[in-house]
Amino acid sequence: MVAAHRRFDGRVPLSGLERLQGLVADTEGECAYALEFGRDEALQVPYVELTIETALPLTCQRSMQRFLLPVSLVQRLGLIRDEDEEQALPPDYEALLVPEDGNLRPLDLVEDELVLAVPVVPLAPGSEAVERDFSATSEELDKANPFAALAALKKQ
Repeated sequence: MVAAHRRFDGRVPLSGLERLQGLVADTEGECAYALEFGRDEALQVPYVELTIETALPLTCQRSMQRFLLPVSLVQRLGLIRDEDEEQALPPDYEALLVPEDGNLRPLDLVEDELVLAVPVVPLAPGSEAVERDFSATSEELDKANPFAALAALKKQ
């Protein structure tokens, strides 16, 4: 694929990506992807360039409402046969260890990048942070202190 400079385009439903299912609100929608194989002209490093376009359905942790997070990324992965080759990669390449049989699974690459694209704490754009000082109501202040009985025993 590298020598022939092959390119593969495809679409996959989000429901087909099993590892992603626990991170998203639901699996509605699909992901468009492209894989382009080549060799870096200067360093002769084989690579695959992965392009992904999708919108991930997430749950905002402020409002608890569903929202779509647009994901548009281009990632160049340097193809290496063993971990020692990783140091020779240019700084803008991520290392991708090629299996011994030489076969890459495109959907695994797509799913890996989408899992990394999910934020740790999803927040919908435009949602407001709750920065209020909630003071106790007069009813709460008038309630009897649950430790008042202990204080009375202590005085005896």
